[in-house]
Amino acid sequence: MNCGCYKEEEKTCIEIVPIFSSLTYEEKVEVAKITTDRTFEKGQMIYTAGDRGEKLYVIHKGKVKITRLSETGKEQVIRILGPGEFMGELSLFSSSSLTDNGEALDKTTVCIIDGEKLKELMKKYPAIAFKVLEELSKRLEKAENLIENLSLHGVEKRLAKTLLSMANGREELVLKMSKRDLASYMGMSQETLSRKLSYFQDMGLIKLIGHRRIILLDIAALEKIE
Repeated sequence: MNCGCYKEEEKTCIEIVPIFSSLTYEEKVEVAKITTDRTFEKGQMIYTAGDRGEKLYVIHKGKVKITRLSETGKEQVIRILGPGEFMGELSLFSSSSLTDNGEALDKTTVCIIDGEKLKELMKKYPAIAFKVLEELSKRLEKAENLIENLSLHGVEKRLAKTLLSMANGREELVLKMSKRDLASYMGMSQETLSRKLSYFQDMGLIKLIGHRRIILLDIAALEKIE
């Protein structure tokens, strides 16, 4: 379905994605003309490694899990994306095929923007290109932090740092992913994650509520874990 029927009062994906936030209404209409939308069911692949890219995928509704597979078939969760976030951006600047996989975690609507036409708009409106580069810089920093966390820290330190990062200064958090995916993200087994979460709870550091909600009871102690 073509998204050319952009209306300013509606919260379309063009309206909510940060890379288009600085555009005028007329400029957003131009982006809408090169955009189509598609809905994916939970568990459906939006794209897989090896696919030709040349598209920018913007999430309008739902959540998407970005993963890579090792040579042995082990899944590594790279990140979880939600409304307003985008993926496939690297294929805009390279002729290489996609190297990761995008899977819908919920029923998800994605706006798909033609890459070649988007690059033409980037030339016309450099603000779009700068916003993409800004997001790429943030993702690079997160990737470097993830590599450091996986290679330099033990299991308990990794878990503590991840919980603190997800809480982002708050005293509680709600997991955006399953514990299986969280374990993969941190480079550990689901059994190890469950055991360490229970250990943290027994130590009075956290309180587990249901499957997704976690209360941080002692942030200072979590920060000191080595």
